[in-house]
Amino acid sequence: MTVESTAARSSTRRSGTAEADTSATGKPRKTAAKAPAKSAAKAPAKSEGAVKSPSSGSRAKSAAKGSDKAAPKSTAKGTAKSASKSTAARSAKSRAKSPAASGAGRKAGTSRATRPARSAASAAGGAANGVVGAEPELIQLLTPEGERVTHPEYDVELSAEELQGLYRDMVLTRRFDAEATSLQRQGELGLWASLLGQEAAQIGSGRALRPDDYVFPTYREHGVAWCRDVDPTMLLGMFRGVNNGGWDPNSNNFHLYTIVIGSQALHAAGYAMGLTKDGADSAVIAYFGDGASSQGDVAEAFTFSAVYNAPIVFFCQNNQWAISEPTERQSRVPIYQRAQGYGFPGVRVDGNDVLACLAVTKAAVERARTGEGPMLIEAFTYRMGAHTTSDDPTRYRSDEERAAWEAKDPIKRLKAYLENEKLADADFFARIEEESEAMGRHVRDAIRTMPDPDSMAIFENVYADGHALVDEERAQFAEYQASFATESESGSAAVEGK
Repeated sequence: MTVESTAARSSTRRSGTAEADTSATGKPRKTAAKAPAKSAAKAPAKSEGAVKSPSSGSRAKSAAKGSDKAAPKSTAKGTAKSASKSTAARSAKSRAKSPAASGAGRKAGTSRATRPARSAASAAGGAANGVVGAEPELIQLLTPEGERVTHPEYDVELSAEELQGLYRDMVLTRRFDAEATSLQRQGELGLWASLLGQEAAQIGSGRALRPDDYVFPTYREHGVAWCRDVDPTMLLGMFRGVNNGGWDPNSNNFHLYTIVIGSQALHAAGYAMGLTKDGADSAVIAYFGDGASSQGDVAEAFTFSAVYNAPIVFFCQNNQWAISEPTERQSRVPIYQRAQGYGFPGVRVDGNDVLACLAVTKAAVERARTGEGPMLIEAFTYRMGAHTTSDDPTRYRSDEERAAWEAKDPIKRLKAYLENEKLADADFFARIEEESEAMGRHVRDAIRTMPDPDSMAIFENVYADGHALVDEERAQFAEYQASFATESESGSAAVEGK
């Protein structure tokens, strides 16, 4: 496998196809690309975690427009002409170097396996998804070092017990996930999709919901399932192939896992529209990844939800990699900004900050309940493990990239906060570790003693009132199964006759 150097990757990024670099603390870092305008460089630095408001954008445009009018025509004309020429020259130069423009990339037969891994500097921060020079907007309440910060629009006040509960949720969810990965490697599961690194996004958003809110997950929301009191062994049963989910969605208001990418967004939109017609004050949340954001089903769900003002929150876990495709290949703008085109707000939150995810999701669902319509949350996080156990992430991303994100581990930062503020002692952490070990043992025992399903159960619940064709197929299958018993009995009789 050939992997291009970081320098080569940086060269490609400077051509206008890459993200803005940021440091591990989430603050923007200087890149080789020039800023799009001098005025942007002179603008006051934004505070970390600040969120742009529509009004501030309008004021900026008005100021720029007024400045243009105030400038002499000759000067403005000359400047525009000069800028146009320089821009055209840079664009031509960029196109000349770009493999996509020359066709060199296609002729060389570049495959996913030989695509260069992103630099750690790019991956570590809030990248702007292809907008050169753009600064990321990240809502954050807990820094990677475990320091508590505030935000003007989103905040949350929690007791020591509630903070300890969030820590416990994340630790136990991670342990369950690790056991499931190990069990798959041992042949006990057919496949497993790990959530390693995304615990804060899932636990924070999951704990922001009311019992009557309805959740539409993908296939990786193990932490949200935990928050909805779904038995974890039920998740294992589906990946073992002994059930189709195993839980009643209406018992926990947690829909069955959806393997088809993005389709659950439409299901969620329709359910939310139904809630409006029923006059209910509950909300719906739909989870999907950055890769699913490119699916037509998601775009259609956005459209219907906006037009019908549905009480829904779209929660995108941007874990940077849609299998082996980086985010900049999914969108030329940050994912949360896509909401603007549909007429509803979008925000980007630090997906490794459980407090920020809790605060933002809580505000979004409350907004939906009060009739203000949909909202998009982009949880900027990172998939620490493989896409699934059939994937090898070392083929498309670097060890440096992973190491940069390990420094922002969601569990470590909350633990640091609890310790620094003396909100939890050593005994508490020891108890959680013991509970984690007990969960590991429970999961291993449960999967190894899980019974195989009745072979005839596949015909149940296909139709509510039965169906003639299904009845016919059931009879044929039963006859086929019975033939094995007949052959076995005939073989036994032959042996005894000898």
